Parts: sequence; C-alpha cells; structure tokens
Amino acid sequence: MRKVILGLFATALFVSCNSNPDGFSIEATVNGEIENGTKVFLKKINEVNQPVDVDTTTVENGKFVFKGTADSLDLQYIFIDKLQGNIPVMIEKGTIDIVFQKDSLGFAKVEGTEQNELFGKFLDNSRSFSKRAMSMRSDFEKARASGDLATQEALQAESMEMQEQAKNFELTYIKENPNAYVSVLILERVLMSKGLAEDEISKIYEAFTPEIKATATAKRIEKQLSLTKSTAIGSKAPDFSAPTPDGKQLALKDALGKVTIVDFWAGWCRPCRAENPNLVRVYNKYKDSGLSILGVSLDKTKEEWTGAIAADSLTWNHVSNVQYFDEIAKLYNVRAIPAMFILDENGVIIAKDLRGPELESKIAELMGNI
Repeated sequence: MRKVILGLFATALFVSCNSNPDGFSIEATVNGEIENGTKVFLKKINEVNQPVDVDTTTVENGKFVFKGTADSLDLQYIFIDKLQGNIPVMIEKGTIDIVFQKDSLGFAKVEGTEQNELFGKFLDNSRSFSKRAMSMRSDFEKARASGDLATQEALQAESMEMQEQAKNFELTYIKENPNAYVSVLILERVLMSKGLAEDEISKIYEAFTPEIKATATAKRIEKQLSLTKSTAIGSKAPDFSAPTPDGKQLALKDALGKVTIVDFWAGWCRPCRAENPNLVRVYNKYKDSGLSILGVSLDKTKEEWTGAIAADSLTWNHVSNVQYFDEIAKLYNVRAIPAMFILDENGVIIAKDLRGPELESKIAELMGNI
C-alpha cells in the first residue's frame, strides 16, 4: 500500500457548482460489468501512512456516488471490492465526474473541475515517462538474459537521461502552475528527497496561491522549511541537552570548543561506523588545538550505544535520549544519518555533512584560522 500511495503523488481536484456550497459530490461510472451491491470505499491516509475509511457506498447499475463536506483540499482514494488498484481523488467543493474501466482503475478519467483539468494535463505528460521506463526495463531484461552488455550500458545511460527529463518536467510544471494542488504534492516529495536546493524550494513555495498554501501539505512544507532555516549555514545551532553515558545531563553550549563537530550517529548505522575511524583521526590530531566533538546517538538501547563507543574508541563527549530519531534529531531536521554540523566557538553553523578527506581539510582550514 505504501508503494501505491507514494507512486500516486499526482491526483485530481475539482471546483464546480453543487447544491451544497461547502460540499463535494463524486459521481462515477464504470465501463464493464460490476455486480450490484459491490462495496466501494473512500479512504484517506492517516499520519502514520495507513489507509483509513472515510465513507462507503455500493455500485448500482454500473454507478456509485459519494457526497460530503469539503473543509479543505485533500487527497483521498477510491477502492472497489475485488478490483485491483485504486482511483486517487482530490476532495474539494464541487462535483467530480469519474469514468473508468473495471480492469484499469489507475487510468480513470477524472474531470469536472479546475484542479482535475490541471491534473489531467500533468498526468498525460507524466504517463509518457512511465511508458518509456517500462519499455526500457523490458529491453534491459532481455539484454541481460542474452548477455548483451553494450545494450545494457546504453539503456542505463538512456534511463538516467530520462530521469533527468522527468525531473525537469515536474519542476517546470510546478513553477508554471502555482495554483495546482499536484504542484504542492510534487514539491513536498522533492523536499523530502532533497532533490532541490532549499532556497529554490522556498522560492517555489512562496509563489503558490493562498488556496494552495492553506492546504495541510503546504503547511508541512512551511514547517519543514522553517526547521531547515534554523540549521542552515550561518544560523546559530539550536541548543539542547541530553544524558551522557554515565547519566549526567550535558548541554551543547557546555560542550563547545573553538570548533565543534555535532555528529548524529548510531551503533546500528553502518555508514556512521565506517566514518568513525576518520573522526578519531581528526579528533586526535586537533583536540589539543580546541576541536570538540559532541556525538548525538540515535540508538534504541544504551547497550548498543555504549558498546559502539567502546568498540570504535570514541573518546569525545556523547549524549543520547536512546529514543531513535528523537526530539534532538527533529530539532536539527535530521531524517537520515550520518549527519554532521560544524560550529564555530559561538555555536554558529559554518559547515554541514562533511566526511572523509573533505572533513579533515575543513577542520585543518578552520584550525589554521584560529
């Protein structure tokens, strides 16, 4: 179900006349025989990415209807008992007209309102990329089965080029359609995947219409951008405190050196553990010159946390709430590890997410300027 939801980021909306000025009506017709009384479910996705029922109805003579109140734009899904797939629908004031084949719910025609029309134009183009991808995947499997390495390499290069074209198409669409709900859905996905610079995402967000900015999706983007700004280079690092391995509280402000590395890591994180020898080398080289490291562990158990500290010989300060991606991680907008912030003596962020030779080079540069 998760794959279905993530794959259906583009969906339909509507604005139309309705007997209830604050209501919506979904009027659907199926091409292909469906037994009368077949159940139809209108579902939405809750905060933990699980589908929950909003309403139910039944098919009668190849048709079904949903009616309700539309408080704000919302993405919901229509599921039909015993049929594969679903029909994504944006709930908005007005009437939505849906026509579909019983064996291809994902290709339903959803019309009747402004947002549906905007989505339809977007979908016509995006489907062309999907068709090309399926064709290339099929050709690649044939080439792999026959051992044709040249064709495999050519298809891989073509696939990368197509992905870039698809990305450019989406970005062009959302910039040219700031009034489309699908635009804000795409932007949220781009933000979560870090597919675009934060300042560019902010510019696109600011261009959205007031109606789009009022949606829950846009508000999530706004909140995320606010968190991002608080940990941008040049910002004062948010202060926090947490328990050390011996149970004492240690605050960031009390762990600052002339240069401080705040390292988000965990014993279970293989990339973090692979980077630890480099951190040890850099720390041992510059600790006497004022380099400080504060390790912030996202481990789930104290035993795993302290065991990794001992095994990797991490002799600097450590704190952890032992609560996985906890409030400190959220405060720093950390959604994946390793994540690193380099601070000056005043706690201002001066670099982020450097590893290996880049980290050592930056610390050497900073220590040389002290």
